[in-house]
Amino acid sequence: MDIFKSRTYSHPSSSEGESKPPRRQKMIVAITGATGSILGIKTLITLRQMNVETHLIMSKWAEATIKYETDYTIANVRALADHVYNIHDMAAPIASGSFRVDGMVVVPCSVKTLAVISSGVCDDLISRAADVILKERRRLVLALRETPLSSIHIQNMMSATQAGAIIFPPVPAFYIKPSSIDDLVDHSVGRMLDLFGLDTANFERWEGWKR
Repeated sequence: MDIFKSRTYSHPSSSEGESKPPRRQKMIVAITGATGSILGIKTLITLRQMNVETHLIMSKWAEATIKYETDYTIANVRALADHVYNIHDMAAPIASGSFRVDGMVVVPCSVKTLAVISSGVCDDLISRAADVILKERRRLVLALRETPLSSIHIQNMMSATQAGAIIFPPVPAFYIKPSSIDDLVDHSVGRMLDLFGLDTANFERWEGWKR
């Protein structure tokens, strides 16, 4: 009798033709202290509506800006995410390349955060998570909020772009004939999530001149 004869095993709980459910997409959302905190909040809301698992990091100044610019409390914003991390928690799962995630967006992104990311200085969880995204060749989008731009800012944007990041200034689209700030925010968030292959279907796309 050949005791080494190969055998075929089947999982007792599986049935023939049964397939695994699709993996839920995961996104890291970082909010910094730049003006435009509503962009980060709307991004979290939209991803929640699309059933995308979110991993949130907020800087100290992001929390201050949220309180100043919006009616949201920090607890409200945290509740929008599936997972929330302290910005100093360098042992968080998202600090490792072995953690599977589909991408990361920094929205809004301050020029300080841009500078830290472009230089590769991982001094907090936002910059470390961004560094991991770049080294793992995943998609990193930086919604930079600053104007006018100095040569330092432009050089940092170039460095980040060469490393694989996408610079996405949330520029208002007036061709949609917005009736509110919400219209402009929704358009920017929708265009930004397009970069991850996520169609929010809640903003107007350009389809040529209308008569």
